[in-house]
Amino acid sequence: MKRGPRLALPLSTGGKRWAASLLAILLMLFTLDQLFPPPLERVSDASPVVVDRNGEWLMSFTTRQGTWRLEARLNEIDPEFQRRLIAIEDERFWLHPGVDPIALARASVSYVRQGRVTQGGSTITMQLARLLEPRPRTIQSKLIEIVRALQIERRWSKRRILAAYLTMAPYGGNLEGVRAASRAYFQRDPQWLDDAEMALLIALPQAPEARRPDRHPQAARAARDRVLSVFAAAGLINGRRAAEGREVAIPARAPFPYSAPHAAQALVAAHPGAGVVRSSLDATLQRDLEALARRYAASLERDAQIAILAVDVRTRAVRARIGGVGRDRAGGYIDMTRAIRSPGSTLKPFLYAIAFDEGIAAPETLVRDAPRRFGGYLPENFDRRFHGDVSLEDALRHSLNLPAVATLERIGAGRFHAALTRAGAEVRLPRRAEAEPGLALALGGVGMRLEDLVQLYAALGDGGRARPLATEPRDAFAFSRRFVRAETATRVLDILATSPHPAGRIPASVARNAPNVAFKTGTSYGFRDAWALGVSGEVAIGVWVGRPDGTPRPGATGRETALPILFDAFDLIGAPQTPARSPDRNGRAAPALARMDDSNGEALSILFPPANAEVLVLDYGAESRGLSLSARGGRQPLTWYAEGERVATEDTSGRAIWRPRAPGFYDVMVVDADGQSVQTRVRIRDRG
Repeated sequence: MKRGPRLALPLSTGGKRWAASLLAILLMLFTLDQLFPPPLERVSDASPVVVDRNGEWLMSFTTRQGTWRLEARLNEIDPEFQRRLIAIEDERFWLHPGVDPIALARASVSYVRQGRVTQGGSTITMQLARLLEPRPRTIQSKLIEIVRALQIERRWSKRRILAAYLTMAPYGGNLEGVRAASRAYFQRDPQWLDDAEMALLIALPQAPEARRPDRHPQAARAARDRVLSVFAAAGLINGRRAAEGREVAIPARAPFPYSAPHAAQALVAAHPGAGVVRSSLDATLQRDLEALARRYAASLERDAQIAILAVDVRTRAVRARIGGVGRDRAGGYIDMTRAIRSPGSTLKPFLYAIAFDEGIAAPETLVRDAPRRFGGYLPENFDRRFHGDVSLEDALRHSLNLPAVATLERIGAGRFHAALTRAGAEVRLPRRAEAEPGLALALGGVGMRLEDLVQLYAALGDGGRARPLATEPRDAFAFSRRFVRAETATRVLDILATSPHPAGRIPASVARNAPNVAFKTGTSYGFRDAWALGVSGEVAIGVWVGRPDGTPRPGATGRETALPILFDAFDLIGAPQTPARSPDRNGRAAPALARMDDSNGEALSILFPPANAEVLVLDYGAESRGLSLSARGGRQPLTWYAEGERVATEDTSGRAIWRPRAPGFYDVMVVDADGQSVQTRVRIRDRG
């Protein structure tokens, strides 16, 4: 049987209008949804947390609003807590599109019957919408929450919505999110919670201020116990467990961990937007060294600070960074491990290391420790005493200044500066010396940071290889360069390990279970900075003590102030006993390196006072502090005369203290062992 052609039935005019209206409504809703999206970006405004190399919490920071809001990650939150929360707050959470019609209808009926709100109809998604955009509790606000919930569900998965809610839920005061609450009340993350803890964390967001455990413990207990009863009624736990949960005390709020604030702040600034920032620090060592610094700071002036930096020599990972002992002291906000300061004598080991490494000198090379003028530079030893002929290893061991400057003169200040820079140290030259570093570089006449110095000492401990420090985990070094040869680095460390120990400290060679430390101290000009740096085993530590504003601390030396802290720090770490090899004192340098200078062949000359000089003297006679007379050349011993009267020499170096009787003109003369003499005329005057 043949079928006739099929005829398409056109839509009626009313049907077309209905379809067009529906399309227009959908288009309008879509446009409004795109124009007015929910402010989901607010969820990402969470408190950054800095953890140590093992994931242990070091420090966290509040949000811009001053709240503790820690990002909630569902895989790190007790799954049973999540299940119970959903069962009580939103039992059809996984099924509804953001709004639960059944719960809304039940809440509406209850409101009509009771005349007040007796049960909520908000889903977890609706509660998240309210947290994102807080509004007064009105019918209009509820309608907006419904719309916002639908928008949120269209954009995010259920798991992401639940995580966002657990990030922003209020728990009283400035605590937001289940992680912040668990940290504050239980001092741990909510990975494993007992029944009482779960009940409290579910009860608090319902009335966070009225049930704050730290302010209203009775209200918190009552609310928690009601939730425990709900657990039992819903079959989530049995009656016995509910009764046991009611016996648990309500916890007080504890402060969040506060450790390594300077390092944590720098890491957060380097990783904006990161919820968790992992560092290379060791939380236990960091806390121990912070306590050590506070203990020593108790005996210092209120405006003095202590900085400590501990580094793993093998990896250059920073294990502890103490930028200061506390923000209750002057300069507490400054990270003194990164502050530019004068390093004093702490650069001497690298000066000698380069001289040894390049064959300019040897540890056994002799140098004259006596007054000497280097152009316009006239250095003195720290104790203002001189020792005649000394080997370079003894000069380093006792931190003598004249041999160091003489060695730098041989190496060249520019060459030494370049070597330090190539090793990764940032060396700041004084403005007057920007074009070329001077010989004062040997004695710390530059600016450096504690972390630069520790980096250099770590290079000695790592066989002379220079690498940058790291405060966060990394897969590869930024650079690795040979600073000096391994045998040179070892020899320098051996010399430093046999330096005179501080008073009261038994050398590791005779002490039981004491770490052997190769150390060097330094004191900057005017007692502004006290330093101690050391290497033991696979650990390098640096200590700085001073005032952040650079004010002098008269008498505060690196040996007296910083060195005891350094040794106590190594004791805390328990550095291995690696006994130093005592340098061969009978060793001989190659003939070409036997002496660095030969001052005995020089003509006798007076260094101080210069000819025709005017010298201000404030006190006279036997009790006067006197003037230090110095000469160069000639054959020892030297004899001094002032106006024909002999001046007693202090030691065989030719240094003497002259105490004029009164202002006036004087003839000063020096005579060497061969009878060679030099005379100068000087005017002594007082303030008048």
